[in-house]
Amino acid sequence: MTCTTQLIGPLLQRYFVEHMMQHKRASARTVASYRDTFRLLLQYTNKTLKIEPAALEVTALDAPYILSFLESLETERHNSARSRNIRLATIRSFFRWVALCCPELVGMTTRILAIPVKSTDRRLIDSLTREEIDALLRAPDLTHRLGRRNHALLLTLYNTGARVSEITALHREHVHFAATSTVHLYGKGRKHRDVPLWSKTARALKVRFQELEGASTPLAFPNARGLRLSRNGVDYILKQAAARANCPSLNSKRLHPHAIRHTTGSHLLQAGVDISVIALWLGHAFRPPTFTSKLI
Repeated sequence: MTCTTQLIGPLLQRYFVEHMMQHKRASARTVASYRDTFRLLLQYTNKTLKIEPAALEVTALDAPYILSFLESLETERHNSARSRNIRLATIRSFFRWVALCCPELVGMTTRILAIPVKSTDRRLIDSLTREEIDALLRAPDLTHRLGRRNHALLLTLYNTGARVSEITALHREHVHFAATSTVHLYGKGRKHRDVPLWSKTARALKVRFQELEGASTPLAFPNARGLRLSRNGVDYILKQAAARANCPSLNSKRLHPHAIRHTTGSHLLQAGVDISVIALWLGHAFRPPTFTSKLI
């Protein structure tokens, strides 16, 4: 069978198993996002072409058809231009790989790769002031176990500038207490880094870990059932802290966990830390930093 009569099913299977999982070693979250794009696309082809996914040939998905699918996302599913662009990026990735596997389809893949992204308004990420971040950190009730967990979580987020996925996956064994305490983070793209902990953060984590002694989970910040916190769970903790904080200016900020990460970078820059060191701190390079901080 030539590629011009190739069913899309086997190609998608090879793309995910060989390319995404074996060659690129994509994270489970990335694979799930890409999978959802093709689930939507195959549902659309089934509805509009009346072809079952198992019988769909790859040549049915030329540029005009991909454009009609993208338009349906906006008109029928009411997706934003930003979401539409994310779906297009996934489809482009697949067809770049198809071009390598099936040279006779280069013409079709070139037309698909030429589909332009839609311009979108770039969202500005709010950075919090020191007064605002201090108010957030004071908000949890430290007389309760849950409040101590939330305080330690928010403080660690601010100290490290960690992504939500990094903080929710953090194990207690990844934190090393010493004269200069550090935390080992497993980041995006399977990059690892060690980030120094302020003495204030180390103390909060010691209290937190003492309360977790004997727990069956190795997680530093499990939920009430001992399982990994979800992204929504971390967002809820942040929103609850903002609601309790005695800081009216927080009401005008778009609060989400990534805003804490952005705040970390901004405050490090204001403290005179070199931009290349900040990049290492936030996990934008392969080699971990070997430095201490005087920020707090």
